[in-house]
Amino acid sequence: MAALGWLTPRRRSATARSVLAGEASAEAARKTALTEAPEPDITAYTEVTTVRPEAEEAAEAAPPPFPVVGDDLAAAFFDLDNTVMQGAAIFHFGRGLYKREFFRRRELARFAWQQAWFRLAGVEDPEHMQDARDSALSIVKGHKVCELMAIGEEIYDEYMAERIWPGTRALAQAHLDAGQKVWLVTAAPVETATIIARRLGLTGALGTVAESVDGVYTGRLVGEPLHGPAKAEAVRALAAAEGLDLERCAAYSDSHNDIPMLSLVGHPYAINPDTKLRKHARANDWRLRDYRTGRKAVKVGVPAAAGVGAIAGGTAAAIALHRRRR
Repeated sequence: MAALGWLTPRRRSATARSVLAGEASAEAARKTALTEAPEPDITAYTEVTTVRPEAEEAAEAAPPPFPVVGDDLAAAFFDLDNTVMQGAAIFHFGRGLYKREFFRRRELARFAWQQAWFRLAGVEDPEHMQDARDSALSIVKGHKVCELMAIGEEIYDEYMAERIWPGTRALAQAHLDAGQKVWLVTAAPVETATIIARRLGLTGALGTVAESVDGVYTGRLVGEPLHGPAKAEAVRALAAAEGLDLERCAAYSDSHNDIPMLSLVGHPYAINPDTKLRKHARANDWRLRDYRTGRKAVKVGVPAAAGVGAIAGGTAAAIALHRRRR
């Protein structure tokens, strides 16, 4: 910690928590990761190597294919919420726990309102996300880790599977086909993130680590939520442990909160970017991908009027209005 000596005590404490959260997440990710990387799908890249004679000169002038096949010093890091999946994983997880009577209607309204705000705004708000995580920690306290993992598998099928962005999924698959490891990096609980990563065929996940003793959640975090600078610390720690060259790695996110993580790698991508990230990406000549449609309502993942998210958000709003009138 000597390197942090120039910081104020408050900043030093925040940085130390980010480092602790990142290191804990990297350790947890390596324990649950797939033990073998997928074999490169060379056929997906045959166009690069089987160029017609008349096109040889143009091929030589073209930039090399990316991702690079067989580069075991490279990996890809994908943010989860609104990058790989529409909406926030922790809110979907909360809905699934309510269905199983882990908490009461009042707490469901709280989750629903936060999710509705997230979907309408299309960006993360640290205060909202922190509130959601505090709620989740209080709900899981005293429950077994294995119990929540089993439930998480069911919740993925119920609420998350249909919300995966096909375009982002294809980007992740390109890295896998090239023989590279692919990691989710998210503020969601590492157990939830690991389930999603496994179901998508990815290598593993970096996520928020909730403390457990003898397999039972204590209701506390290790460090802090994996958000903003903590994500960058997790990627840095994992890269060091895996022997990766970050300049050869790629990272993908929709949020300006992830600029620290995106700035770590040699190949940053802005996916479905919020306004601040789009501006930063253009200023720094980062690649952009947008898999949303033209209408603003659809851009932020708001479903049709009869959709579950819209109903949940409307219900929460009605409850809030009713309380103010009482």
